[in-house]
Amino acid sequence: MARPHALTRAAETTGAGALETLAAFGRFWAFAAYAASFVPLELLSLRGWRRLLPQCFAIGTRSVPVIMLTGAFVGMVLVVQGYEQFDNSGFGDRIGAVVNVSVASELGPVLAGVMLAGRVGGALTAELGTMNVTEQLLALRSMGADPVRFLVAPRFLACLILTPLLTCYADLMGALGAWLVYIGMFGGESEPYWFYTRQSVMLWDLGTGLFKAFFFGGALGIISCYKGFHCKRGAEGVGRACTDAFVTSFITILLLDLLLGIVLNSVFSIRYGFRTFF
Repeated sequence: MARPHALTRAAETTGAGALETLAAFGRFWAFAAYAASFVPLELLSLRGWRRLLPQCFAIGTRSVPVIMLTGAFVGMVLVVQGYEQFDNSGFGDRIGAVVNVSVASELGPVLAGVMLAGRVGGALTAELGTMNVTEQLLALRSMGADPVRFLVAPRFLACLILTPLLTCYADLMGALGAWLVYIGMFGGESEPYWFYTRQSVMLWDLGTGLFKAFFFGGALGIISCYKGFHCKRGAEGVGRACTDAFVTSFITILLLDLLLGIVLNSVFSIRYGFRTFF
């Protein structure tokens, strides 16, 4: 039987950990709200755009090749895995419709969010974390400049804007990749593929995908900046912050995808009713 003081220490440790977690959660939301408050100012000022455009290039333009390549392979894999089942059931010519609806509404935004969390999120955290441990953030504050406005707001805004655009690239390349495998490997015809794709892919699918991507981009941007601003000292602290930023962003994207999917599916059922592909 455990001694009373051992149980007391265990309870104190558990309570302290819970309180620290709640405090960190509150600090994150305070940080996020403070950073978001500068977004209108950055969009309405010339200097804000001068800070934003380089971040758009670093976050968006440099991510295009990997997003497009990954999107194409996702479309290819879906066709390879699903064609035999569709062909045996007599719906082989309609596989493009199912693949492209899945890519547009679900896989495209998640893919873009996860890839950006790995490529962009780690870079943002490392950059801001290095500035933190080398006291560059403190130097900005000593000069009267707000590091959240000058460093976080442009990066957060760039992630917010560019994730939906990169999702469009992922959707397009997913459709083209699936089409290439469908006609090249399985000998399918282009006309039925694009006909059923055009018939089945609704503006709702594209809109929900872009809507999700907007939230995914905002989440990974603010999480990465927060982890960089609050990393521990030294190279080990920066590396740990990069890992934490990716893992937290990845889990948050999946959680948001679940919650937004539930809400959007309910809205679709109310607005359009039952939907079938065949």
